[in-house]
Amino acid sequence: MKMLLFGASGLVGGTLARMGGEAGHSIRGTVGSWSGSAIPGLTEQVKADLMDPAAVDHAITTSGATVIVNAAAVSEPGACDADPGRSHRLNVELPAQLAGLAGKSGARLIHLSSEQVFDGTTPPYSTGDPVHGINLYARQKIEAEARVHAICASALTLRLPLLLGNSLSRRRSVHERLLELWSAGGAAKLYVDEFRQCCTAGSVARAILEIIDRPGLAGVLHWAGADPLSRFEIGERIRRRFGLTERQAPIVAVERKDDPRALASRPANLSMNLEPLATLLPTKPQTADAAFAELEPPPWWQTG
Repeated sequence: MKMLLFGASGLVGGTLARMGGEAGHSIRGTVGSWSGSAIPGLTEQVKADLMDPAAVDHAITTSGATVIVNAAAVSEPGACDADPGRSHRLNVELPAQLAGLAGKSGARLIHLSSEQVFDGTTPPYSTGDPVHGINLYARQKIEAEARVHAICASALTLRLPLLLGNSLSRRRSVHERLLELWSAGGAAKLYVDEFRQCCTAGSVARAILEIIDRPGLAGVLHWAGADPLSRFEIGERIRRRFGLTERQAPIVAVERKDDPRALASRPANLSMNLEPLATLLPTKPQTADAAFAELEPPPWWQTG
């Protein structure tokens, strides 16, 4: 299988490159601002400006790929608000362009989307439930899904939860950022009433590689962990995973109801129903215990 992977330096992209390479796949990966070392697992690493439609077109037409995986996105809501033009290009226009190019080339497109297409008021969410985005990032992901499937009927959109894992830079994922905050003497303010069904990027990569082996799968599907946890519980589990005391890693419990901005822009509960995918794949939804066990201490971090 020849894969063209957009967003190869991200959390999912880097993990998928490594695991796909270990499985013997030929993977051409695009990177934008990534300035680190060669990404493990890639057969070819290509510098491409995804803001430039011509560069994207060239990456696809010269790849000979049979599968295109779109893991590129501006995935932080605050970054979308800060630069809506850039985020619209990467979150909406790029997926639509990939859908058109996949249709022309005959490649299969797997587009990664988000749980945040839901508003968090009536969980758990099934694949056919109405979408309603309460922030710009969510609305862009909703628009991208609609455009992808209007353009390419054979495309598959995989909605994902808050992701854990070990990033290539070792500073981007949830636990890496918390360890950095605690190392600097900060306290993490985490919501007790905001729930996410997190899993690791490794769980997602395993699912994608198994989806690739099932060419008949298309449409919108969900993948996440088995256990919804509050943001506060996630922080506590990370603290325990690395053997930290409350003094070393302080967490302050906060509630969404006490912050009008949170109520307006942060969905409360984004738990998802994982059928039918959970029963179709050999890989099963990841338990919280398994997810936190995958987290590694970044090389720059030390207790003290």
